[in-house]
Amino acid sequence: MSKRLLILEDGTIFEGEAIGANLDVTGELVFNTGMTGYQQSITDQSYNGQILTFTYPLIGNYGINRDDYETINPTCKAVIVHEAARRPSNWRMQMSLDEFLKAKNIPGLTGVDTREITRIVREHGTLKAALVNANDDVEHQMSQLKATVLPTNQVEISSTSTAYPSPNTGRNVVVVDFGLKHSILRELSKRKCNITVVPWNTTSEEILNMNPDGVMLTNGPGDPTDVPQAIEMIKEIQGKVPIFGICLGHQLFSLANGATTYKMKFGHRGFNHAVREIATGRVDFTSQNHGYAVSSENLPDDLLITHVEINDNSIEGVRHRRFPAFSVQFHPDAAPGPHDADYLFDDFMDMMDEYKD
Repeated sequence: MSKRLLILEDGTIFEGEAIGANLDVTGELVFNTGMTGYQQSITDQSYNGQILTFTYPLIGNYGINRDDYETINPTCKAVIVHEAARRPSNWRMQMSLDEFLKAKNIPGLTGVDTREITRIVREHGTLKAALVNANDDVEHQMSQLKATVLPTNQVEISSTSTAYPSPNTGRNVVVVDFGLKHSILRELSKRKCNITVVPWNTTSEEILNMNPDGVMLTNGPGDPTDVPQAIEMIKEIQGKVPIFGICLGHQLFSLANGATTYKMKFGHRGFNHAVREIATGRVDFTSQNHGYAVSSENLPDDLLITHVEINDNSIEGVRHRRFPAFSVQFHPDAAPGPHDADYLFDDFMDMMDEYKD
């Protein structure tokens, strides 16, 4: 294996062995604490433009299969692991992690101390980083990295560019794609929803003309304030149709109602985040992947906080006091992760039925 370097903007350099595609990339360095589910994480569009570090020491041991894609063409920048499994084995396996990364043109790095990388990110917050070949001019690469301005159009890159249907016989749901996970569509399909997926910049008029029973605002990458068109659209449809927002969709729904968001130090990325539902005291373990959160300061009166994260008390869910609309910061669709919160999809079904009646 050839050598490759991970260069951090604080000057730290890690040397490891190359896996995946042979190209240099720059992105935001983040870490994921999940012990399994690496395929779903790599193919989650919420990692668009990011260099994804896995804290679990062995990644790739069950290979890549056809069932666990969250999108067909992942858009993360690179994958960093402590050890990439050399002999993956599973009855569903189609290819190894290395073969998959090569096929998707994503570079990777193995043989580095991912615990140390995680400590640096936890201490300094998310950092810009570059993955380069070991024979590159390191000083030049470092200066290039510090001068790099990371893009802000991640949602546009991640979203579908044209609307498409996923036909069924039940409730009509318009899914606004900000970088959706396929598992959201799976959960809606399980409940017989007749789905139309639309691009991120679809107007309120176009959505309402589809006569939906409800609108799903999906997950996606980046800063929610970079998508002002979506915020305006939500303002114009709420009160006219039931809304359910997940992750970025939750942040956009909150912004549309006058809340503010902030960038977290290193975000929540993993599958074991404990969340408490305030009304019942129920605690769910949840799957999460976000670097921004809704601020509890000056939260508008129209929004009621429904869920909080147990570790840092950040807002994990809100409900509109007057309109049939709610949102959560975590992923009730899981994939990967515990399915504790998938009842929220049933709540959305009930909300649509009640509004119709």
